[in-house]
Amino acid sequence: MYLIAAFMIPTIILVMAPINLILGIIISIVVYLLIVIPMFATSPTITVTSDELRVGKAHIDLAYVGSVSAYSGNYAVAARGPELDARAWIFLRGWVNPVVKVEITDPQDPTPYWLFSSRRPEELVAALRSSRKG
Repeated sequence: MYLIAAFMIPTIILVMAPINLILGIIISIVVYLLIVIPMFATSPTITVTSDELRVGKAHIDLAYVGSVSAYSGNYAVAARGPELDARAWIFLRGWVNPVVKVEITDPQDPTPYWLFSSRRPEELVAALRSSRKG
């Protein structure tokens, strides 16, 4: 997404060049920053503490976390598509291919599992497994 936003820079410079090249460069940088700073500031984070998993604004106690698995490639596509349970909680980003599936064992929660995008799924799975044991 940051790369796509970067395409604004030459576009604005091209439009502004006949008027004033320096002004075009300045405006293009300002517009890029006005696009990128909110994207960066509002990007979701995944956090694992000793007692909680937090994905964006959602959180769950590790006591209710069951099996954890990571998928990439065709397996991730299948997990996001044909194998997806309609009751699952999903937090997917189209530009991040790997996903992590976390089974929810809370008997009061109708959600069977969480499925969310992660750039480092193996590290996240390892962190969740070690947090549950510790």
